[in-house]
Amino acid sequence: HVQLVESGGGSVQAGGSLRLSCAVSGYDALYLCMGWFRQAPGKEREAIAGINTDGTTRYADSVKDRFTVSKEHAKNQLYLQMDSLKPEDTAMYYCAADRWYGGSWWELWITGTNPTFWGQGTQVTVS
Repeated sequence: HVQLVESGGGSVQAGGSLRLSCAVSGYDALYLCMGWFRQAPGKEREAIAGINTDGTTRYADSVKDRFTVSKEHAKNQLYLQMDSLKPEDTAMYYCAADRWYGGSWWELWITGTNPTFWGQGTQVTVS
């Protein structure tokens, strides 16, 4: 029912920046916990950034102070601003969402609980 479509991926040099966008349809983003996951070849998928229904943000230590997650309710869009990119940031990036179901949602996501809705992914390559 909920559809997520990512855009903005590409190739950049180390130290550069990219901004990913995720268009949300089928549900009001006000009622969703949303975030970004990534998966590199040979590695487990990891939650890297999330934003709650009240705007509270959470980040994985690997991207803290370099990435910023935000949402624009009027456009029903989710964003991920990525600065100071490193080669180890190379991965497929996915936006994801779920109806808010409790205060421990982020802790659940980072320990393996999957959100219900996923985008198709967008590739980010840093060289």
